[in-house]
Amino acid sequence: MKLTVLGCSGGIGDRHARTTSLLADDDILIDCGTGVGDLPLAALLRIGHVFVTHAHLDHIACLPLLIEAVGGLRARPLTVHATPETIAILRAHIFNWHIWPDFSTLPDRAAPYLRFAPIAEGDGRDLGGRTITALPVRHTVPAVGYRLDSGTGQLVFSGDTAYCAELVAAINACPALRHLIIEAAFPDEQRDLAAASRHLCPSLLQTLLAELTVSPEIHVSHLKPGGAARIMAQIGAGGGRLRPRQLRQGQVLEF
Repeated sequence: MKLTVLGCSGGIGDRHARTTSLLADDDILIDCGTGVGDLPLAALLRIGHVFVTHAHLDHIACLPLLIEAVGGLRARPLTVHATPETIAILRAHIFNWHIWPDFSTLPDRAAPYLRFAPIAEGDGRDLGGRTITALPVRHTVPAVGYRLDSGTGQLVFSGDTAYCAELVAAINACPALRHLIIEAAFPDEQRDLAAASRHLCPSLLQTLLAELTVSPEIHVSHLKPGGAARIMAQIGAGGGRLRPRQLRQGQVLEF
C-alpha cells in the first residue's frame, strides 16, 4: 500500500498548512481535513471510502464538500466509516439540513450519495485484500486510530490522542509495523494544555514511545503552525531508541 499525506498540520496559517487527511492508494481516505481540497475532481472521484478518526472540524472539514462534489457523479455511495458515536455527531451537527444537507437520504434513501458504516474498536474492514482496523485512543470526544495492513506491511495512525496504554498495546501487537504516525500538538511548556485537551506534547510522546517494543519509523503529525520547529527540537532532545521525524505534506509512505 501507499499512503500520501494530503495534510498533517494542527491548523492553518501557513502556505503549506493543511489539516489532517491521508490518502491510502487512490481510493481510501483516512480523515478528511483541508488537504483534500487540493485534489482535482478526477482524484476525488476515485475515493470510495473515508475512515474518520473523530468528528473535530480539522479532521472532517472537507467531508461535506467532498460528498457534494462527487455524489452525483458516482455509481455507488461514498462510504464513511466511523464509530457509532462519531456518526451520531456528524448526523446531528453536520448533515442535519441546517449546516449541510443529509446526503445519506439524498437524492433518495434507496440510492443516497453517502452511506455511514459503523466501526468499533478492534473491528477491521477488508477492502480488496487491504485491512483497516480501528484502534483505541484517548481524546476529548469519541475517537479511534487506525491500523492499515497491506498483507505484507502495516502502518498505524493515532489520530488525536493523549497517552493511552491500550494504544501502546495495540501498536506492540503489530509484527509487520513499518510506520507509526502519531501526534504532538503542543510544546512541553504547554503540557497542562495538552493534558486538558487530550493531546500529546514531546515529553508525553517520549513516554509513549519508550514503551514500544516494535521499531517502526516514527512520523510526528498535528504540529501547531508556528510551533513545529520548537516541538520537533524538544522531541529530538528527549533522545530515546526511536528517532521521530516530522511528517510533511506531500510525503509518501509505502508498506
